[in-house]
Amino acid sequence: MNNIPKAKVGIVAVSRDCFPESLSVNRRKALIAAYEGKYGKDDIYECPICIVESEIHMVQALEDIKAAGCNALCVYLGNFGPEISETLLAKHFDGPKMFIAAAEESQNDLCQGRGDAYCGMLNASYNLKLRNVGAYIPEYPVGDADDLADMIHDFLPIARAIIGLSGLKIISFGPRPLNFLACNAPIKQLYNLGVEIEENSELDLFEAFNKHAGDARIPEVVADMEKELGAGNKKPEILEKLAQYELTLLDWVEEHKGYREYVAIAGKCWPAFQTQFGFVPCYVNSRLTGRGIPVSCEVDIYGCLSEFIGTCISEDAVTLLDINNSVPKDMYKESIEGKFDYKHTDTFMGFHCGNTCSRKLASCEMKYQMIMARSLPIEVTNGTLEGDIAPGDITFFRLQSTADCKLRAYVAQGEVLPVATKSFGSIGVFAIKEMGRFYRHVLIEKNYPHHGAVAFGHYGKELFEVFKYIGVPVEDLNYNQPASLPYPTENPFA
Repeated sequence: MNNIPKAKVGIVAVSRDCFPESLSVNRRKALIAAYEGKYGKDDIYECPICIVESEIHMVQALEDIKAAGCNALCVYLGNFGPEISETLLAKHFDGPKMFIAAAEESQNDLCQGRGDAYCGMLNASYNLKLRNVGAYIPEYPVGDADDLADMIHDFLPIARAIIGLSGLKIISFGPRPLNFLACNAPIKQLYNLGVEIEENSELDLFEAFNKHAGDARIPEVVADMEKELGAGNKKPEILEKLAQYELTLLDWVEEHKGYREYVAIAGKCWPAFQTQFGFVPCYVNSRLTGRGIPVSCEVDIYGCLSEFIGTCISEDAVTLLDINNSVPKDMYKESIEGKFDYKHTDTFMGFHCGNTCSRKLASCEMKYQMIMARSLPIEVTNGTLEGDIAPGDITFFRLQSTADCKLRAYVAQGEVLPVATKSFGSIGVFAIKEMGRFYRHVLIEKNYPHHGAVAFGHYGKELFEVFKYIGVPVEDLNYNQPASLPYPTENPFA
């Protein structure tokens, strides 16, 4: 995937001048050694020129880590630390930053060897707030070299997402389909996040597609599609048009991303798309998303933004699904009850027409889009990738701007069960603890649309921190709360 950033963390140690500088020097060396022993050297840079004790040191360290190509910062309190210069360092560094602090090392050295970084972290956080500087602070940000090495490594996916947002352009085509008001997309919050957006007409896209007719690269793309689909290639007659469309999108990205480094696409797929283009774009969307260029369905701008964040964090393909339909009681009793630790209301089906990357499906076949074919000729609805989603851990999440331009987000971890869906599309039987309550008191109560992004793995910790970092208010950052923790709107007598 070359559409997501790589984070390089500059580690800068700080020291308050009334503490021995050697505390920070030696502890920084131990931290670097611990990190390199566990995770290698590629993701970090040790700032060697100074221990920051003053504003002059701060400028020197800032210039050094910039010259070293660092796009993320770790401020390391080897002792109490200088609250002014260390927070100025964070203020003037243009990128994600974290603060961590050294724990005391031995009961045998609590006089000259005591650093008081536990105390210094309090002053650092206070000064960050005074300066309106956001920073990632781990749940318990104090530790020895091994502990802190793990914290820096945990920071990498968070940093990738923040860096990615600062260099992202979302390219959209067409207005949302009729009756899709739920996927409204006030763009002010995109700009607040540092994201650019280019909104285009479907006609612009159609013109570009027609200009790609007979493109010399089409046979090569068709061959790659045939290889990917294998025995699932049930609609070979449509592959040439799909290849033409894929090349259209890829060329559009290269020609229109401008000065931005990363791109995501909010695409149109109905109602006029099928009759004019002669196919549905689901399979192409799945292929681009599998390469790290998320493509959302139905011009869902905040859906593709969510997908991009998930891609940066997981460094893997994501998908966008409808939180779609309930699991029938007879299916639950036959295939889930007594076999998995989930109530019936913990389960639901996540579905979309055929946009999920083939490597995330248990098996797949190229088919026609059944819903559209109810009112259109089948031949113009070809191009969807159908198959049950492979069982395994997932995270369902979404970042959304409300109609009044406020950020809101949810995160819920669960799994796709190894249960045959007996249905169509890209679909899976999902299970999330206390999903029924989450559905009512978060998804419905907070007015979320039916689209949710899905990352394949448990990434709730990282997503939660990213959403906090970018400014989602705590009261609007929701998760599936356990039964012992009622939602504010939950009826205690129900």
